[in-house]
Amino acid sequence: MIQFIVATHGPLAAALLQSGQMVYGELPNVRAVCLTGEAGIEGFRHEFAAALAQASAGASGVLVLCDMQSGTPWNVACEAAFNPLTQPPVAVVAGVNFPMLLQTDEVAGLDDVHLAAAELLELTFPTLIQARPVTNVQTDDF
Repeated sequence: MIQFIVATHGPLAAALLQSGQMVYGELPNVRAVCLTGEAGIEGFRHEFAAALAQASAGASGVLVLCDMQSGTPWNVACEAAFNPLTQPPVAVVAGVNFPMLLQTDEVAGLDDVHLAAAELLELTFPTLIQARPVTNVQTDDF
């Protein structure tokens, strides 16, 4: 079973999780860790380590969903992911969004965290859409 950590700058991770629970219901495999100005980087490291320890218990892998590449949440998550002593394996993805969070349930049952990361990206990609005007009017006739 894959576990998930949403790690972001500011309260975004907690807000995504709260919104996800409102729409989807409980997301027991997901934890949120937020980088705040009050706690700073060292506080974030401590909170991330605690969330990772909780998520790791009994998991086959932990998938960290970050808000952006190369920020503090990404860097801290990658330190864990690329540490050969980290068990279970950790994968890191940037660009977390609401559809991605809701799709975590689709890949939670996988055993390979890197396969789960790739599958989650594949499931999320089609949700990235630009609104365009409709060029033809659809009738109510079926």
